[in-house]
Amino acid sequence: MRVGIYPGSFDPVTLGHMDIIKRASKLVDKLIIGVLNNSAKNPLFTIEERVSMLKEVVGELSDNIEVEAFDGLTVEFANIKNAEVIIRGLRAVTDFEYELQIAQTNHKICPNIDTVFLTTSVEYAYLSSSIVREIARYNGDISALVPETIVNCVYNKYHLNSKKD
Repeated sequence: MRVGIYPGSFDPVTLGHMDIIKRASKLVDKLIIGVLNNSAKNPLFTIEERVSMLKEVVGELSDNIEVEAFDGLTVEFANIKNAEVIIRGLRAVTDFEYELQIAQTNHKICPNIDTVFLTTSVEYAYLSSSIVREIARYNGDISALVPETIVNCVYNKYHLNSKKD
């Protein structure tokens, strides 16, 4: 069974993430979405909230997708999960240099795990969780940026009403 890991903070999950998840789930027998508990970041959502939101939005996609929180090195998490591949999304050329360095380091640490880069679909190339948070913070409309079921979760974190109200 070919296992893949798609790691990230997902704070919050965006339609760009969903694009990568849908495509990656077709490349492996089991896709584990690894929600990183990154001590260097100050996330808007708790790790439990991010896992819960992801489980909700991927639940109907495919039965080969799991969501799990982790902390530490992604490559070590992948190794523990017997993954053969780490899947990373690339939005722009600027992402590539950083991601390549991480992929090469991961391969040095664990040579049996490769990294596969998927370029984000053009309609999501500009999109990031930080952009979503910034727009939502000022009560801007994020409904075209995140899955419909989590729009209000984001606004609620800022104590705002949904743009649909």
